[in-house]
Amino acid sequence: MNNKLEIYSNGVRFENPFLVGSGPPSTNGKIVARSFEAGWGGSVLKTFSLDHTKIKNIAPRYAKLNEDGKCIGFTNNELISDIPCDDWLQFIRDLKKNYPQKVVVASIMESPVKERWQELTDKVVKAGADIIELNFSCPHGMPEMKMGGAMGQCPEIVEEVTRWVKDAAGNVPVWAKMTPNITDICVPAQSALTGGADGIVAINTILSLSNIDMKTFRPNPNVKGLSAFGGYSYKAVRPIALRMVGELSMSFKDCPISGVGGIVDGHSAAEFMCMGATTLQVCTSIMLDGFKIIEKLKRELIEILDSHEMSNLLELKGKSLPFFGTMSEMAQRLEASKMAASAHTKNFEGDNIVEVSKNLSL
Repeated sequence: MNNKLEIYSNGVRFENPFLVGSGPPSTNGKIVARSFEAGWGGSVLKTFSLDHTKIKNIAPRYAKLNEDGKCIGFTNNELISDIPCDDWLQFIRDLKKNYPQKVVVASIMESPVKERWQELTDKVVKAGADIIELNFSCPHGMPEMKMGGAMGQCPEIVEEVTRWVKDAAGNVPVWAKMTPNITDICVPAQSALTGGADGIVAINTILSLSNIDMKTFRPNPNVKGLSAFGGYSYKAVRPIALRMVGELSMSFKDCPISGVGGIVDGHSAAEFMCMGATTLQVCTSIMLDGFKIIEKLKRELIEILDSHEMSNLLELKGKSLPFFGTMSEMAQRLEASKMAASAHTKNFEGDNIVEVSKNLSL
């Protein structure tokens, strides 16, 4: 079973492509160890910085969007770690000692100061991290200090910071995590790659609002009556994440991409692979269903591989990309098939809009 899911990315071996995404499911060394024991291939540690004292987390900080009694979207106002940097360095050392076959990815964030980024990079490299992930993407990651998503929206800063980190990282691969809160995700991604990034991670959460309480008119979550826009994740963001991973794959064909955004089962995992991802990160699904979902993810992904007689996961990579073209090309193909009339807007007459819409859907 493991051979089919074993992959290499940036020279690092993953026993399976599934990584715990940076966030509450990787918030300290103990919980990361639990994920490894459950069967996850690796973990992206919760983002940390040199000075944890600046981090002031709040509660409540989560809200769900439910449809028909089921959660489809999840909003968080989670900041980066409030655990001291020295503790995180010890977590890394202990995890690599006790689980040498697992991949430990250190997610780091700092203000746009060269010395701070390079100091933090040097520390995590010496602690033994397998990969460094640059958090250019947290939508509420201390924007007043130009950190997180505020940094990721500025291509010039992305390139400069990536170069600083690469200069200090030695042989340790560096991934840049992209924000979806931007017009064209390929612009900052190009800047990261120009700065020397070895891979791209996409996407982080989408700045949003889950719901409003109609009894009080207060948005959720709120603290003492006050709220702020948070990061949206889970199933509802998957179509956007797939599009952005596809755009990155088409633009940067040789760049390893770690896909994130609404992976809940083997099918959704396979979708990200088909759009060009090499590794897969899961966060919200773990928060809702626990680490045990890894068995379902692995089993269902292997079933898909078996159904196509594939011997390794990477045979699935990019399978869907050749089927994309332009709207003009699609219209030309429809015209050539002599079926163009069925798509004509004159078919909409008002009362028949539901029927016509159904006929234009799969």
